[in-house]
Amino acid sequence: MSDSDVLNASVSELHRLLAARAISSEELTNTYLGQIEAENDALNAVITLCSEQALTDAREADQTLSRGEGNPLTGIPLLHKDIFCTQGVRTTCGSHMLESFEPAYDATVVTKLKAAGTVTLGKCNMDEFAMGSSNETSYFGAVKNPWDLNCVPGGSSGGSAAALAAGFAPLVTGTDTGGSIRQPASLCGITGLKPTYGRVSRLGIIAFASSLDQAGPMARSAEDCAHMLTAMSGIDAGDSTSADRAVPDFAAALNGEIEGLRIGIPREYFNEALNPEVRERIMAALSVLEKAGARLIDIDLPHTHYAIATYYVIAPAEASANLARYDGVRFGHRCDAPTDLEDLYLRSRSEGFGEEVQRRILVGTYALSSGFYDAYFNKAQQVRRIIAEDFHRAFEAVDVIAGPSAPNVAFQRGAKQQDPVAMYMEDVYTLAVNLAGLPGLSAPAGLINGMPVGLQLVGKAFDETTILNAAHRLQQDTDWHTLRPNFGAFQS
Repeated sequence: MSDSDVLNASVSELHRLLAARAISSEELTNTYLGQIEAENDALNAVITLCSEQALTDAREADQTLSRGEGNPLTGIPLLHKDIFCTQGVRTTCGSHMLESFEPAYDATVVTKLKAAGTVTLGKCNMDEFAMGSSNETSYFGAVKNPWDLNCVPGGSSGGSAAALAAGFAPLVTGTDTGGSIRQPASLCGITGLKPTYGRVSRLGIIAFASSLDQAGPMARSAEDCAHMLTAMSGIDAGDSTSADRAVPDFAAALNGEIEGLRIGIPREYFNEALNPEVRERIMAALSVLEKAGARLIDIDLPHTHYAIATYYVIAPAEASANLARYDGVRFGHRCDAPTDLEDLYLRSRSEGFGEEVQRRILVGTYALSSGFYDAYFNKAQQVRRIIAEDFHRAFEAVDVIAGPSAPNVAFQRGAKQQDPVAMYMEDVYTLAVNLAGLPGLSAPAGLINGMPVGLQLVGKAFDETTILNAAHRLQQDTDWHTLRPNFGAFQS
């Protein structure tokens, strides 16, 4: 089996090969490590490689498989977004502030995926502290999109999305605070799922906005995401926001049957902000689902246009509180020779945080300050409730809500760095889903001038099964998720 065949294979295909001993996890791991070492300089998608530990874990997985034991993820290589704490392995969050930080424990997601038998290859680049829509705010430099190296991969999980699209791993983890899994999934032509808030533990995820952050799987297909979500999910005694809900076998529930599925099409998602060519691709994808038996129903989410303003009060406010701990005293960057405590705080934070992080801290601190809390933060929370109620009413008439994951295909690096508001608008179709705490998925929906487009599917709370199954049916009837960039091992 050639390296290109391996890099193109789904998790289910790799599992069959591993179980049949047609390939070993060690051989698989070496193939992916070789791809990263050969091509990462061009992409800047991986910050830290764990080659020795990965090969040790792969050999252990091979022993498990040789005994006829294991599960669909045993021996499968994986990359983590560098926001997940990994014991003894540098965890930077894309920031100078944590450039040398080595956690003393694993995030729950990391622990669960290890228990499922995955092999950790390393850590992926990301927007600093998950703040960004283009992966240009990382202290370690911008990540490039393998479909066009002059373009961004999206953010903040852009390093994960680019690495997956480039064949650096068959599975990657991401986090989604306002679209940070779905938007880069769209721009890089992969499948990415933000689960319901509480479905997956946040313990050990370096916090940005605690009421919005959620970890999720990113993979080539809905089926691969389903395998990964099953392993990641479940209540965690260490995270009071994790939900005590049964975890189904998401992959086993995929049957592709969507006869009678009611898909809501929000008028607000097909507005002037949407690239007309993206609209065409989204409607073409929806027509595939319609032909498979789904019903398309026009709906309204009337308060959607308040989502950006609401999000950019709540998220920076929570970030201001979460990032207050980085003061140069206990951990993180510490300035040289501080003259007093105030100087220590001021210079450590000014040197440790980048421009976008500082901007959001300032906005959030202002929104939480005396005299402005009620006018801004409290009002934003009230609007958040109204946005969630819009979804609740819509789901009385439909089973799934569909639309674009992003308003455009990937844009040129540097095109929006000087205009933060234009950058924030790239998340216009994803933010409301986080504010409502609902599951959302982006699946490939074709190309525009060689660049990927993503279809977003939003489900009811804790109903990831339905959106995964709809995406699975789309991927049974189309080949968009099998398209690869002309990059590295995929070059013709």
